[in-house]
Amino acid sequence: MSYEFFEIDKHGQTATLWLNRPEKRNAMGPAFWNELPRVMSALDGDPEVRAVVIAGRGRDFTVGLDLKAMSGTLFAAQPSGRFALIDEISRLQRSITSVAECRKPVIAAVHGYCLGGGIDLITACDIRYASRDTIFSIRETKIAIVADVGTLQRLPAIIGKGHVAELAYSGDDIGAERAEAIHLVNRVYADAGATLAAARDLAGRIAANSPLAVVGTKRVLEYGEGKSVEDGLQYVATWNSAFLNSDDLREAMAAFLEKRKPNFTGR
Repeated sequence: MSYEFFEIDKHGQTATLWLNRPEKRNAMGPAFWNELPRVMSALDGDPEVRAVVIAGRGRDFTVGLDLKAMSGTLFAAQPSGRFALIDEISRLQRSITSVAECRKPVIAAVHGYCLGGGIDLITACDIRYASRDTIFSIRETKIAIVADVGTLQRLPAIIGKGHVAELAYSGDDIGAERAEAIHLVNRVYADAGATLAAARDLAGRIAANSPLAVVGTKRVLEYGEGKSVEDGLQYVATWNSAFLNSDDLREAMAAFLEKRKPNFTGR
């Protein structure tokens, strides 16, 4: 499939999903919001892909919402009633949620500016790496908007309420060092190339594991958010009772006994 905003690059059992509008600094216009659910569905359903890296072409990851391209869409919804605007915001929310709902692990490789909607996007990812030059900002209050497609819902679980409040109320920029200190990103690298290489290397290590176990681990972690320990234990017991007896487990045991690397098939 071909896309107006995105480009997919496959490397073995991993895929890099490029934000591919460098001439506009990967600003999120209509094509981004329309195509993201379709591209994530395609990657989720591709049996050859076991982990996904999201990166940006050009000098920035993304400068966020394309205000010029999207203003007509948002304001045009208002004359036909407030429900039309709610429906449009909900559509944008579902677009970002498609990243969070991907069964495969998703790693963000961020560089340059990551503003506004870019924070929505990376908080829907499982893991975030950044280059030293990255600038992050929850920019919406500076343009008279309440961030409404995921940042305020997902970010508190990542960096804590106090940091979210400071950044969201002020709209201030922060650098990669601060982002790492508050756990917005897992690691910081020298430049965009090193960041992408590290993200792809991690994706490759993930892809080498049993896809059944990786998907199960992601689902168990997601289910456990906001639940009691007992609820989480019951869920993982149910999951393993359905998936533990697998070809992958038998391959893992055989590889251990034969002192070789396992070759997992996801069955």
